[in-house]
Amino acid sequence: MQEHDRNIFWLILLGIAIALGKLLSGSDPLSWRLVAGRSLLGAATTMIAGAAVMQIPDLPLIAILGIGSALGVGGAQVVEKIILSWGAKGGG
Repeated sequence: MQEHDRNIFWLILLGIAIALGKLLSGSDPLSWRLVAGRSLLGAATTMIAGAAVMQIPDLPLIAILGIGSALGVGGAQVVEKIILSWGAKGGG
């Protein structure tokens, strides 16, 4: 596995871990659907944010993970609020 692929893998795992931590610290009742949905959302937003950061040459993995996780958490919250407001308006 190349370094680029390993970085993406670590970003996905980090996003899942952050999403699960956020889920466990919240007051929402746990369900498999909620766990799977938030894990996928956390993994995707962290990976996308980290992939953008990986374009900076010679950036250490820890910096990629830190910046990716920070941007990923913020991105996940924004996406979740958009989806909730869209659902409240009766969309889809």
